[in-house]
Amino acid sequence: MNTKHAVIWIDHQEAKIFFIDADTSEALHAHKHVQHPKHGDGKHPVMQDSFFHAVLHEVGGAEEILVVGPAAAKLQLVKHAHKHDHVIADKIIGVETVDHPTDGQLVKYAKHYFHGADRLAGIVP
Repeated sequence: MNTKHAVIWIDHQEAKIFFIDADTSEALHAHKHVQHPKHGDGKHPVMQDSFFHAVLHEVGGAEEILVVGPAAAKLQLVKHAHKHDHVIADKIIGVETVDHPTDGQLVKYAKHYFHGADRLAGIVP
């Protein structure tokens, strides 16, 4: 999907992806859920490249990406993007700590974040 904004909420078990439209109060469509494969010691499984590749592939059409989550997985995803997908890495405009919001809370947070970023860039009056 080609859209201006995408937000990824990620932890060590799953990723939720929303595409945000600045003109509506909703996400453009329901989130895309990418489940991390189960393995490891049962606490925090080792993140696999295939998980990160799948997440980044989903947001390839976005112009700007916000990555959020409660722990280190968000930073690992960004490092993976810088190492393996420079085009998407260049689209990441923010990384924020966000616990476990509802889908509606996440969309609202992302809309507010992107609106502020657009204002700073002089895109929105």
